[in-house]
Order: sequence, then C-alpha cells, then structure tokens
Amino acid sequence: MPVVVALLGACVGSFLNVVAWRLPREESIVLPPSHCHRCGSRLRWFENVPLLGWLLLRGRCGHCGAPISCRYPLVELLSAGLWVAALLAQPSAMGSQPQPWLLVAAGWLLLSWLLPLVLIDLDRLWLPEPLCRIGLLIGLAVTAVIGFQQGAEIGRELLFHHLVAAGVGLVGFETVSALAHKAIGRPALGLGDAKLAALLGAWLGLTGLGITVILAVFAGAVLGSIGRLSGLLGKHQPFPFGPFLAAGGAAVWLLGNDLWLAVLGLVW
Repeated sequence: MPVVVALLGACVGSFLNVVAWRLPREESIVLPPSHCHRCGSRLRWFENVPLLGWLLLRGRCGHCGAPISCRYPLVELLSAGLWVAALLAQPSAMGSQPQPWLLVAAGWLLLSWLLPLVLIDLDRLWLPEPLCRIGLLIGLAVTAVIGFQQGAEIGRELLFHHLVAAGVGLVGFETVSALAHKAIGRPALGLGDAKLAALLGAWLGLTGLGITVILAVFAGAVLGSIGRLSGLLGKHQPFPFGPFLAAGGAAVWLLGNDLWLAVLGLVW
C-alpha cells in the first residue's frame, strides 16, 4: 500500500508542478499537454513519468537541451512522501471517531492543495485568492462530511468551530497586518497570508490554527534571521510567509494537536 500511495502521490506532484507554473501565468492547467517551456516541444509519455522522466532526460529537454529545473522531481518526491505520511496522520480537528479512510483522503486533499500555494508564493510572493477561497470551502465541506458521519451533534459542533477558526484566521491576520503597517510604515504580511490562515482554520479548527501560527512565526523568525545575518536576505527584503504557514498546517495535520502542545509546553 505505501508503494502504491507513493506512486499516486508522485503523479499528483507532477500535476501540481504544472498548476504552480501555469496558474500565475493565467494559462490552462489542462491544455496544452506538458511541453518544454523553451522550444514548445511536447514531452513524450515516458518523459512525463514522475521522477524517472527527469532522470532519463538528465535534467535537460530531449529536443533543445534546455535545462529542466530539479524542482520538478523534488516536488514529486515531496508529494509522494506527504501522501505516504497521510496514511499515518493523527489530526485532532475532525472529532474523536472519524472513518480512517475519510481522514486519509482528507489529508491527501489538504496536503496537495497546500503544495502549489507554497510554490507560487516562493516564486511570486503571491498566494492566489481563488486557491485560498476554494480550499477554505473544501475544508468546511470536508469538516461537515467527517463530522456528520459521526453524528448530527458532532457535525454541527465541528462545522461551527471551524467556521469560527476560519473567521479568526482571516480577521486576525488582516488586523495584525494593518497594525504592523502603521507601526513600521510598510506591509509586514500580505492579504494572501490572511486568506491562507482562514483556509487552515477551516481544516484545523481554532486550536490547530493557533499551533500552526506559532510554528510558522518561530520558523519564519529563525530562517529569516539566518537569511539576514548570512546576507542571503537584504535588510528590508520581503520573503514569503505562506510556506511557513503551510508547513505548520501540514505538521499539525500529520502529528495532531496534542503532540505539538506537549512540545510547545516543553519549550516554554
């Protein structure tokens, strides 16, 4: 089962690479089929095989020799790993007795949805509003399905809790962004970060969202400081916060609230 899941995850990762490349350029994610961005030559079927295709081509287009970024196989590998990890995930946000297969499917969907958001934010310092909005709605729908599967009372409670979490994520980040802008005279957080926080609230609930934000702020502060001190980042150079939020959300989904609360308790 893990091998099959890893293969499926790698195939999904291959598609997510296409989404991350084409969506910011307002291109169709379906047509035309995969092709070289330099010469336009269509890739043959075996060149599209996740991981193996890049290795067979030795990282270069088979027609014009243009280099193919190593990000493509790395994203496919990451997606495969996340899909396998979702088999053992212990999310705390979906009630006490959800159907295991529903949790696994929900994890695959959430983790796959976050990947293109991370890639686009790394490339463009931009989190597409449609992806965030649709991801939020899907999160609420998944919450409802898993919740009502456990009973009407649990379904209503979970859905309300996650709606509140989404609202808190959106309003909270927008408020912090506005206050920071007034304090330092320049944007500290983008509006896309607020929408991503709302998406994560819809999936993780209020406690999960709170843990996610703590993990994201800590990781962002550490890596940002390293970047400034090493000279990789300029004094006022912006860097994306979305990947930290997404990574924190994925960590909370995969490992659950209790483990992270215990870790944070030990730290403090």
